[in-house]
Amino acid sequence: MLWVSRSVLRLGLGFTTHRAPQIISRWPRWGPRVACHPCSSSGQNPSGFEPPEKVHRIPAQYKPSKFDKKILLWTGRFKSIEDIPPLVPPEMIAVSRNKARVKACYIMIGLTIVACFAVIVSAKRAVERHESLTSWNLAKKAKWREEAALAAQSKSK
Repeated sequence: MLWVSRSVLRLGLGFTTHRAPQIISRWPRWGPRVACHPCSSSGQNPSGFEPPEKVHRIPAQYKPSKFDKKILLWTGRFKSIEDIPPLVPPEMIAVSRNKARVKACYIMIGLTIVACFAVIVSAKRAVERHESLTSWNLAKKAKWREEAALAAQSKSK
């Protein structure tokens, strides 16, 4: 059972948790926009002017490079290179870089898992051939001993 009284949250098992009182803010309102102007209630713009590009809420101050444009495309922010405006907000670039970073991490995680399974498969095949690291090391050291013995014999002559 859960009881809430003022700023104390009481759980039915005897635990008590203190919480900060909630502050309910009325601004900004995230609901549907209400028409405040009589002209805005109609479907047409009163001046008849249509903006040629999508207007962003944050002023655009950053000219994206070719790599930034590729990141914006890869993260799904824009559909094509032609859709990217000449100036974009720096926050948009930062968000798309973070999304690209996360996607790259997911790709690396997937490749690591695939590599692990490849190592497991190759190790099972090596076991079928009766190969092991110990046998490889013993063979390599035996070869080195033979080479050292041959080198010692050639020096003694």
